[in-house]
Amino acid sequence: MAFHADVIWYDGKLIDWDKAQVHILAHALHYGSCAFDSVRCYKTQKGSVLFRTREHLIRLADSCKIYHMDMPYTTDELEQAVFDVLRSNNLEQAYVRPFVFRGMGTLGLNPFESPLHVSVAAWDWGAYLGEEALENGISVMVSSWHRAAPNTTPTMAKVAANYMNSQLIKMEAIKNGFDEGIALDAFGYVSEGSGENIFMVKNGVIYTPPTTSAILPGITRHSVFVIARDLGIRIEKHILPRESLYIADEVFLTGTAAEITPVTKIDDIVIGNGKRGPVTQKIQKRFFDIVNGTAEDTHNWLTYL
Repeated sequence: MAFHADVIWYDGKLIDWDKAQVHILAHALHYGSCAFDSVRCYKTQKGSVLFRTREHLIRLADSCKIYHMDMPYTTDELEQAVFDVLRSNNLEQAYVRPFVFRGMGTLGLNPFESPLHVSVAAWDWGAYLGEEALENGISVMVSSWHRAAPNTTPTMAKVAANYMNSQLIKMEAIKNGFDEGIALDAFGYVSEGSGENIFMVKNGVIYTPPTTSAILPGITRHSVFVIARDLGIRIEKHILPRESLYIADEVFLTGTAAEITPVTKIDDIVIGNGKRGPVTQKIQKRFFDIVNGTAEDTHNWLTYL
C-alpha cells in the first residue's frame, strides 16, 4: 500500500512529510515503546466528518498511562492537531494515525531517559480488507498464535509491541491462503482478529468476547453494541469456544480500518449460507448510514471539519 500526504503534525508543528524522521537509535524502534490509535474521516454530502475522534484520543491517553508515558498534550490539543493535519493536506476522507513514542535517549530497557514524541499523520486509505469484502465477506483461519496471557502484556493498551503478535497471526493467514487470522486467548477461547474485534450471530443474538479474553476494547466494537440496541437486536459479551464460530449463523469483524466486515468462511468451513448475513447487513448499513451522513447522528459520534 503506497501512501503519502503533504505534512505531518510532529511535536506541535506541521512539518513536511519527508522530513518527519527519527533517529535510528530511537527507543521505540528497538523496544516497541510506542502507543498509537486511529481515526476515520469520511466524506459526506454535508462535508467531511471524523468518527468518534475524542474516544480514540482518550484511548491513546489510556494506553500511554498504562506504560508510564506522560502525555504532553491534552485531548483538546490533539483533536486540534487532527483537524490541522486533515485541513493542511486537503483530505476530504482519510485514515488518521495519532501516536506517541519514545525517541533516542538511552538504549537500555529503562525507558524513562528517552524523550517522548507525539505525532499525527493522515492519508487517504480505503477499506482495509478490500471494498468487495464489505459485501462478499472474507475467509479467515484460527491462528496457531494466541493472544497474551493475563498479567504478561496488557492487551487493553494499543501499543506497537502488541502488534508483533498480530503480524504473526496475519502472516500465517496470508501464507495459508486466507484473508485474515483469528487469535484465541491463553485459555483457548476466541479473542479477536489480528487487528479487529470479532462478533458472531446465533439464533438472532449477537455475541462477542469480553475484555477478559485479551481483546482491545474497540471503539467500533462499542459502536456495534449501541447500534444493535438501537435496532432492537440482543447483544451479549460471552466467552466463546472456537467451535462456536463454525456453527454460527453469521460472523463479522469490526475495527477503525476494517469497519464492519463479514466473515463467510473459517478454517474452510462455510459460515451460515456463505454470504453476508441479515444481522450483519443491518449493523453494517446503520454504521455506514451514520458515518456517511444519511442517518441521524443521535449519539454525537461525528465531528465536522
